[in-house]
Amino acid sequence: MNAPASRTWDNVEFYSSYFLMIVLASVIGTRLSFAGVWELPTLDLVLSAIALVLVVASFWIARKRRSWRVWIIAFATATQLLPMVLRHPATLFPLLGGLIPVVITIWALVALSRKGANGPRARGS
Repeated sequence: MNAPASRTWDNVEFYSSYFLMIVLASVIGTRLSFAGVWELPTLDLVLSAIALVLVVASFWIARKRRSWRVWIIAFATATQLLPMVLRHPATLFPLLGGLIPVVITIWALVALSRKGANGPRARGS
């Protein structure tokens, strides 16, 4: 039996968002663990702590809501990137360069999700 295209797309989104939340939690946790070694501005410390709590809690509170997972990922990412770019604007250029493969990946995932919707559906026996 073949699963419908929308079901497989949901699985891809589900697992990729959970993997991204694990990566975000590890990055934020590492940054917070080094706060004792290198001085971290108070605003960054507070925003990182809030983002870490939200990311860890999102495994439970956002397990059924895709929009909540996306908003939590966006917030956690913004709390890590915006303070850095505002303090050191030259870091914007490498971030924009790193955005190119991300855009290509998102484009490919959207194209794959639409491919299954337009093609003929296989019938299960």
